[in-house]
Amino acid sequence: MYLYERSKQMKPGVVDASISTDGLLDILSKSEVARLLDTSQSGLYRLFRNCSLAVLNSGSYLDDGKELLERYRSFDIRIVQEERGIKLELVGVPAIAFVDDKMIRGIREHLVAVVRDVLYANEELNRFDLNTREGTTDAVFHFLRNAKVLIPQIPNLVVCWGGHSISRDEYDYTKQVGYQLGLRGMNICTGCGPGAMKGPMKGATIGHSKQRIKNGRYVGISEPGIVAAESPNPIVNELVIMPDIEKRLEAFARTGHGFVVFPGGAGTMEEILYLLGVLLHPDNQPIPFPLVLTAPAGAKDYLQRLDQFIGSTLGREAQNQYEIIVHDPEAVARYLASGMQQVKDFRQETDDAYYFNWLLKIERDFQVPFKPTHDNMRSIDLRSDQPKHMLAAGLRRAFSGIVSGNVKDEGIRAIEQHGHFEIVGDREIMEPVDSLLSSFVKQNRMKLSTEDYQPCYRIIR
Repeated sequence: MYLYERSKQMKPGVVDASISTDGLLDILSKSEVARLLDTSQSGLYRLFRNCSLAVLNSGSYLDDGKELLERYRSFDIRIVQEERGIKLELVGVPAIAFVDDKMIRGIREHLVAVVRDVLYANEELNRFDLNTREGTTDAVFHFLRNAKVLIPQIPNLVVCWGGHSISRDEYDYTKQVGYQLGLRGMNICTGCGPGAMKGPMKGATIGHSKQRIKNGRYVGISEPGIVAAESPNPIVNELVIMPDIEKRLEAFARTGHGFVVFPGGAGTMEEILYLLGVLLHPDNQPIPFPLVLTAPAGAKDYLQRLDQFIGSTLGREAQNQYEIIVHDPEAVARYLASGMQQVKDFRQETDDAYYFNWLLKIERDFQVPFKPTHDNMRSIDLRSDQPKHMLAAGLRRAFSGIVSGNVKDEGIRAIEQHGHFEIVGDREIMEPVDSLLSSFVKQNRMKLSTEDYQPCYRIIR
């Protein structure tokens, strides 16, 4: 059963619950259950608890991990062993997760995904050599396969990136693009949060419905540090929580067949820089990789500023990696459909898998987890006299730290304790960075709650 057994109303908006995982987790042996119980009560407990709270808060517009944890301080989750597997005992659960005394099925599925990815699959990481490029990629593959995301079908998965803090006009545009993609039988993968991550999925559901596509895929790929700030939106029907942001980004790059980028802030810029850095590697030049930057007419200036920033820092070669399309959802979808055919033909010729881009070379600088401490942020290499794909890796780390300082619990607390992150680099790099970030602040692209936004960074040049 998936009904929860209500024990008592703790306080307005908070309840206790007990739910089964029957049918949602693979069959576990007694030793696996014992290991799961031990893991859930050891060093991973805090991570398990925080991610569980985040998915139970799906539908809320809160985008501050620290505030979420403080609002539900009484929340607790425990795994209880049963003969047929495990049961989850929850205390102080956000009432938004229930309707008529029943946990919403989609939220229940997301909660079980937390158990699978944060506890069970995380334990499996010890099997891989994460100090090597190949070992890290194998770990990413294992995570995705364990989540049953890797499906051997013709290329049709479009990764859509963009901000969670966008205008209504921009949000409506993401739905229009998603609708056109859905009409052409393409599935959607996003960072699984609100805004530009939800809009394309919402549009695609209508497109799929009109084409009588009953198995539409709405894949959400997150990671523990961001999931609390961007709880999975209700449309996501395949949720994966990767161990860290670097493996999350590699998961996008390996599974996506085409990419669409909508307006966003620092997080979106981090994703763009990661992808451009990978594509700029000489070994990846022959690989077809359809990438579109698009926005409604009202955000045309945003695209121009973004293109200018990329040209100023990474050069013309980086600008050649993408197509810019303004206010034309059909053109975006047609471009992606054409790109999908190129991806299919290339992978047939090279005997590469449809469901995982093994041929893509991703250097260690894009794989090693970056911890955004004050010392690490100040030590990022942002010199202009280095290969462009390496500069992209450094810029990606800088924007990753800003995301942490904006919305992640650990980053917010670090800023409160030690002050602003300092980002240091050559003037010809830092001036475009400062200009771009200033425009994000003015356009309220940093957070959902934009009142009196205080930057968590200081540019030094």
